[in-house]
Amino acid sequence: MKYVIALLLGFVTGLLLFAVGLVFNPFIGDRGLSPIAVTDSRVMTLSFSNVPSDSIAYTNDGESMHTPYPEKVLQLWEAPIRLTSTMTTVLHDARDDVAGIGVKFTSHSEDTRLLNGEAMTNSVWYIYLPRQGSLFVQQTENYWRFLSEVGFSAWRSAGNNWRGTWLGDLTSGPGALGTAAVTGGAGDLAELETKAVESLTVRVFSTDTGFVSAEGRLLIEMPRRGPSAGSPGPQGGLSPQARRLQ
Repeated sequence: MKYVIALLLGFVTGLLLFAVGLVFNPFIGDRGLSPIAVTDSRVMTLSFSNVPSDSIAYTNDGESMHTPYPEKVLQLWEAPIRLTSTMTTVLHDARDDVAGIGVKFTSHSEDTRLLNGEAMTNSVWYIYLPRQGSLFVQQTENYWRFLSEVGFSAWRSAGNNWRGTWLGDLTSGPGALGTAAVTGGAGDLAELETKAVESLTVRVFSTDTGFVSAEGRLLIEMPRRGPSAGSPGPQGGLSPQARRLQ
């Protein structure tokens, strides 16, 4: 019997050591400063709440940590989309004025490699900004820093929650510098091709209900276009409406 107990204790100890080594792996480094933060171009800022109950609508398979909102929204339980979540939310500009509406689709990625510090998702944004136009944002996101620094801390706490201030970039590609690909769809933003980075700020997180207080932010580089930066419309610089979002 004592050999069985010793085996079980060794197994549990091994699991704990593995978990600690995974979270505090010294070979997994921080990516550093976002390339959008040091760009010479103007930057459009779009912020939004990451709390599902603050959105217009949020849904997933109905069995994930975050509860679909509103209560009677349809759930994504079909096999092809059950690992996908969808959020429709109001976007605010840098002055905290309402800028438009964004729809985000997020799916689990097969590129996840926890031993390499990669907890990956694939996501796209469809963004509509009245009087400015529309944007499509494609990206891969890495939630490893969030999981290791916030999620793990919440899991090991007595109340299964974490409080503080955590800020990190999520976008990890497809751009070579870890940026998202942005394409303009209509209006003053038509034919725009640029890059973006999505970041996350968390103040309260629960392992039972997910984000309690959290905000997301999209920083979109807005290069000047056309032969004359002072000319109006999509062929020149940004329109006054588009510049207002920066």
